[in-house]
Amino acid sequence: MDGANPGAAQMISVVVADDQTTVRDGLTTVLSLLPDVEVVGEARDGAEAVDLVRSLSPQVVLMDLRMPGLDGVAATAAITAAHPGTAVLVLTTYADDASIAGALRAGARGYLTKDAGRAEIAAAVRSVASGHTTLAADVGARLISALGAPAQPARADLTDRELDVLRLMAQGRNNSEIAAALFIGLSTVKSHINSLFAKLDVRDRGQAIAYAHRTGLAN
Repeated sequence: MDGANPGAAQMISVVVADDQTTVRDGLTTVLSLLPDVEVVGEARDGAEAVDLVRSLSPQVVLMDLRMPGLDGVAATAAITAAHPGTAVLVLTTYADDASIAGALRAGARGYLTKDAGRAEIAAAVRSVASGHTTLAADVGARLISALGAPAQPARADLTDRELDVLRLMAQGRNNSEIAAALFIGLSTVKSHINSLFAKLDVRDRGQAIAYAHRTGLAN
């Protein structure tokens, strides 16, 4: 593939986590062909993925869900809690409601199934590395269907600031990133989130994000 590397600072560092050697090798090969992506480590299970993130601080972890020992959901939760600068992109065979919701609630910034092509995987890696949320089309549809949206007006009496927070949540930003983007304190962000949860009658981030996408407030 032609195209000069614009510099190490532009490279997206990725850890690939999958318990199947052939899958890891295939993903590493695909990603290594991209001019702006560097695979810096491979993990055979969730525990190894957590250790590699701790030692390498990659921008993205391409995470399988079903792995022995520490599974992908638990590993995602551990990574996003301790290393908010690392985005987790789930790549799995499973697209059932429980798997999707579990991964997103754990903090995954993207969700693809393993029938995704090279171009879709590349675009998703770049998207989550840039702070955006990326869902395969069928995954997004299932999430909205499973979590639903409250039968309320689209804005649900949200203030402008609460709308800003909701949009940033729908982009996959964590609380610290939302605070930085809006130039407000972390405690203020938490207060806005609690308020919008109450107004939307949702229990968690996953339901709030589903509401935002269904009503168009994520845009």
